[in-house]
Amino acid sequence: MSGLLRRNSGSEALREILLPLGRMGVFVVGAGAVFSAIMLVLALLCRGSGADKLLVDSQGINIVTYTLVNLPQVLIDGVTLGFVYAAIALGYTMVYGVLEFINFAHSEIFAIGAFAGVEFLIGMDRLGVLKAAGPMGSYMYLVLALVVSMVASGGIAMLVERTAYRPLRNSPKLVPLISAIGVSFALQDIIRLVESLTTGQFYRVMPTFGDFDKRLPLFSIKTGQDSTLVDIQIKSIVVIGAAVLMLVGLNYIVNATRIGKAIRSVAQDRNTAALMGIGVNAIISFTFLIGGALGGAAGLLYALKFTRIDPFVGFMPGIKAFTAAVLGGIGNLTGALLGGIILGMLESFAGAYLGTFTMGAFGSEYKDIIAFLVLIIFIIFRPSGLLGEQVSQKA
Repeated sequence: MSGLLRRNSGSEALREILLPLGRMGVFVVGAGAVFSAIMLVLALLCRGSGADKLLVDSQGINIVTYTLVNLPQVLIDGVTLGFVYAAIALGYTMVYGVLEFINFAHSEIFAIGAFAGVEFLIGMDRLGVLKAAGPMGSYMYLVLALVVSMVASGGIAMLVERTAYRPLRNSPKLVPLISAIGVSFALQDIIRLVESLTTGQFYRVMPTFGDFDKRLPLFSIKTGQDSTLVDIQIKSIVVIGAAVLMLVGLNYIVNATRIGKAIRSVAQDRNTAALMGIGVNAIISFTFLIGGALGGAAGLLYALKFTRIDPFVGFMPGIKAFTAAVLGGIGNLTGALLGGIILGMLESFAGAYLGTFTMGAFGSEYKDIIAFLVLIIFIIFRPSGLLGEQVSQKA
């Protein structure tokens, strides 16, 4: 009997690892196919237009060929950005699933993780160890920086929950929401204060080390006599791989462990969970720890991808990750993944094609507006999101 239980437990654990990987594959392929089809249809409709003639005159290719040639690179960039958004969105989803309020300080938790990891790497760079590290050593230091980011952000998230949210837990929902906004501004200023006292700079740049900036060629696309090379940066592969590991790990913790069952029980009914012997305060603190740690790791991955950070670096990614969480279904782990991938694809396609299709009337800077338009549309017409199932309903 015990052997049967162990086999069932092992198969359940394997299922909770393979199932999210399968979902990621479906979401990436599905979102990529849908957005690619939309862009190709738009390109076909624009044949003979001013945008088409401008491309023929300037680059010697029509708008359909231009769309096809750039499609693989746009998809790669969209997947990378989408996984970053998904990792941040999981922090919003975890807290909402348990406490049913939006932790607007999560964007600053993200920023703290970015600064902690980058400052660690800058310190290692000043000691000269990054330049002396070989290929494997550079990955080891990046992993150490990720650990530093996760510890710093997870610890701050637990502290915020204990001091700013727990005393207001039984208050009307608007009260902790206002507290979250106040904490967000306070953490921004704390980051500025610490940086001004320690470094005298508000902007920090990820040190260059290892081969993360190297581009790996994938394939080339022939366009007449010329060819376009499609490649991917190693740091993009690192970002995607780390985000996938975090998403799979979180899904395993929530759905295949005892503490995950406790989290789902607290999310469903706190009072009943307490009567069954579950430490509600401890579980909520652990939820903030996990959500904050994921946000901090996402912050360092964002810094690795875009190299430069400042005390307000978490604002825009945080708002977009919140949009991704709402898009997929706030409180739903799978929905956060789906929303992040869709939003990343949407931004990537808008940034790559919007200026071309509008002949420069709307440039890539308008891609941010699209994210907020998506948020408004879903709040109006489908506030529950695409999936709409909350964590508490899965307990």
